[in-house]
Amino acid sequence: MGFISILTWIVFGILIGAIARFVMPGRQNMGIFMTGLLGVVGSFVGGGLSHLVFGSGEGFVRPSGWIMSVIGAFITLLIYSRIKSK
Repeated sequence: MGFISILTWIVFGILIGAIARFVMPGRQNMGIFMTGLLGVVGSFVGGGLSHLVFGSGEGFVRPSGWIMSVIGAFITLLIYSRIKSK
């Protein structure tokens, strides 16, 4: 895995995490690092859900991949918020 791939994952994670935080009601106290981590973890969760529901798809970038990544990040953020509030 090259430097460009890692940088792409970080930028993608920050974007997806920021979208999930924007959609989630309320305030989440987390910095840019946690937002990026949320996005990357959410992408894996969304990818796993997508694979279970739709099977494996063709192509590198698909709109459904972005949507499932945001849904996965939202689910991850919801779980993170519940755990942190206890």
